[in-house]
Amino acid sequence: MDTIWLTGAQWLAVLRIGLGLWWLESWRHKDKKAWFAGSGIAWAADVAAKHRWSAVRSGFRTVVAPRPRAMAYVVAYAELALGLGLIAGFLTPVALVGGLLLNALYFVLMVHDWAEQGQNLMMALISVVALLGMSWQTWSLDGALGWFG
Repeated sequence: MDTIWLTGAQWLAVLRIGLGLWWLESWRHKDKKAWFAGSGIAWAADVAAKHRWSAVRSGFRTVVAPRPRAMAYVVAYAELALGLGLIAGFLTPVALVGGLLLNALYFVLMVHDWAEQGQNLMMALISVVALLGMSWQTWSLDGALGWFG
């Protein structure tokens, strides 16, 4: 494979780090005071309540609604952990699969809001490419430690 400026493995690392920065920005831009007070989960509850798929409505009522405060922390700190893990290349395959699952959840919840779907689809695509390209081989703690071959 011919590339310009960097090697193919380095470009995959750039992609992984960029995805990490995207997750970090998702965490950074949240109004933490409002988010942890319930604004984000309340917004998601409204979206889920109006969702045309009954599985989304009942799943939200069963998993998220009984524990809104805990879920607010799970979502926010999952985004932070994904961002830091991908930037540093620490437990990278785990972070990539976790991010892919979080994007899938966001996609399903917001399936009728096309303004959000471009971001979720692109982040999911980058996760798949970075995972299958084993992007942790270069510029990562995983690579330095010899983890994940």
